Amino acid sequence: MNHTNPKSLKTLRVAVLAGAATMAFVSSAQCFSLEDLNPFGGSKYEMKVDPNVPAERYYNEGLIKIEKHDYETAAKDFATLQKQYPFGEWARKGLVMEVYANYLAGSYVEASTAADRFNTLYPNASDAPYVNYMAGQAMYGEMPDVQRDQDRMVKAMKYYQTVVDKYPKSQYAEDSRYKIQICRDQIAGHELEVGRYYLKRKNYTAAINRFREVLFKYQTTREAEEALERLTEAYLAIGITNEAETAAAVLGANFPNSVWYKEAVERLRADGLTPQDHQESWISKSFKKVGLS
Repeated sequence: MNHTNPKSLKTLRVAVLAGAATMAFVSSAQCFSLEDLNPFGGSKYEMKVDPNVPAERYYNEGLIKIEKHDYETAAKDFATLQKQYPFGEWARKGLVMEVYANYLAGSYVEASTAADRFNTLYPNASDAPYVNYMAGQAMYGEMPDVQRDQDRMVKAMKYYQTVVDKYPKSQYAEDSRYKIQICRDQIAGHELEVGRYYLKRKNYTAAINRFREVLFKYQTTREAEEALERLTEAYLAIGITNEAETAAAVLGANFPNSVWYKEAVERLRADGLTPQDHQESWISKSFKKVGLS
């Protein structure tokens, strides 16, 4: 993500939420800039702090803190606004900005928590696509390596999926679709990593369960190829040859040029076997469900 400074907040409108900046989607491989992600930019009205309107004062003080890059304090100001004025437009606007300020601060868990609260209180608000997208971005920013638990990627995918399912025409939908696929690849990679761990230790049942998870839930990811080859290896090790042959056959039918297919064939030949699609196999049935065989 391009972490440019948010645009000057001196011209922000404080009374109207709908002044969201126009956000052009860049490309699948790119994200929005922080300037684009500021939901309240581009207003023609000057920001004026009126001490006689406490709600506006809390809100504007938070905006000023963002302008000074004091994001953590800004998030606290927006949280205070909601405590002091828990109902109405200001509370909703403050919660949106709390998500944004926490994201800028790198407080990704806090941004996610604020987004969850928003979804509970304002599930159909006009800001919902933005809030869910930002929450997805927050969790996405916490992407761990494949050896570690992927709960953050699961949460990121949930937020992105909300955008795609409920707001498919929003400006955040296309990038959300792209990020969902990355999250799926990451989670599938973790399942493969754990499966390989069990395979090395000859815990074949546990390994097979992990590779099954890849095929059932993440069949359209790039990890499906290796999962099929690993299933060939694991089933051969425990003498279930029909499943081993089917895994190799399905691998060859869907990824004929894969290096994993070549390895699977070599493993079978070493035992005097060849790839065969046994129709009663769960592997054959699972792939036919999505029309890949």
